[in-house]
Amino acid sequence: MRNTQATAAFNALGHEPRLNIFRLIVQRAAKGVTPSEMVELLGIPAATLSFHLKELARAGLIQATRDGRQIIYTPQFAFMNALVSFLSENCCGGEPCTLTAPISVHRKVK
Repeated sequence: MRNTQATAAFNALGHEPRLNIFRLIVQRAAKGVTPSEMVELLGIPAATLSFHLKELARAGLIQATRDGRQIIYTPQFAFMNALVSFLSENCCGGEPCTLTAPISVHRKVK
């Protein structure tokens, strides 16, 4: 994954409505979710939802599939996994990672 792909994904997810839309799509990954369901569940106007869906799709985070007259949105898990791998590929300077729990932000660094 290139930096430009990662930043496009983070820019897309950097807006609360899009993050909520993406999380809903991930939660419903097995069967997908239609725009009308998103409008109902998230309370986002249809025109606004359409704009946000285009941004998420452009970033590679979701895909749309036509099923008759319906459009079903599902997450792009391969892209999501690549994004997580991109974030952690240099963890611990290339050495085996020995961290078993997140470092607390309140813990003092020696």
